[in-house]
Amino acid sequence: MGRTARLIFNVFKLRIGIVIAITALAGIAITPGPQVPLWQVAILGLAVLLSSASAGAFNQYYEVDLDRKMDRTRRRPFATGVLHAHRGWLTLIVLLTVLPVAVAWHAVNPVAAIFTFLGAFFYAVVYTVWLKRRTWWNIVIGGMAGSFAVLAGAATVTPALSPEAMLLALVLFLWTPSHFWSLAIAFHDDYAKAGVPMLPVVKGDAWAARAILANSVLLVAASLAPALFRPGWIYLAGAAIGGAYFLYYNVRLVADPNRRTAMACFHASLLQLSLLLAAAMLDAAWAG
Repeated sequence: MGRTARLIFNVFKLRIGIVIAITALAGIAITPGPQVPLWQVAILGLAVLLSSASAGAFNQYYEVDLDRKMDRTRRRPFATGVLHAHRGWLTLIVLLTVLPVAVAWHAVNPVAAIFTFLGAFFYAVVYTVWLKRRTWWNIVIGGMAGSFAVLAGAATVTPALSPEAMLLALVLFLWTPSHFWSLAIAFHDDYAKAGVPMLPVVKGDAWAARAILANSVLLVAASLAPALFRPGWIYLAGAAIGGAYFLYYNVRLVADPNRRTAMACFHASLLQLSLLLAAAMLDAAWAG
């Protein structure tokens, strides 16, 4: 039972899916408007989680050849052969995308459902199929998946998107390159061996580290901007503390771009996002 649970957790990338679902909940929390019934919040969160999980499974299904070439991914279930990548998986993946979106369409509203679908589509098709093997812009454009989750949450409150929701979506858009390029520096040799044109492979680690810092400055500025609208001091404190912490590790990475500093920057990005999302939801709870 435990082995089966681990396989499911890994093949559907549920760790990422849970984070994406939380971003959708943060989108609900940060958007001004009528209080959303708890059952609608649950349906939207579950729809985002399942559609994100389906996109994660498709990513592994489609990238078996790449995963087998990289030390970081060669133990994934499809790569090892523990799970056979047959067409039945595609059927399951499509169902796990279509059904939650359909339920969100009828139980929440069409706009929230469309954003839920776009999040899965951008990760599974735009990033995985169209861009990843072709250009270092892959994670920049593909990273919009997280932004769509925020917008799905915001549209649950009102389909007319607020400035706060648009800014939080921008934060997720800017966060993804800084987060993933840090990982790509740490696993530079893996991506080079697999022939994946991640930024550090194409431009070098030092250039990528400077790009991460420049992008993170924009990220932190964008994360503070929602405080000009509805969010209060709790959100502002979380954004400022998390942003300062992340920038500190960005500066260290620029000074010495190596695997150790890159992984430290990668983990700092996770803490920064966690603080930001938690602060957004705590601020909404405090205010209402």
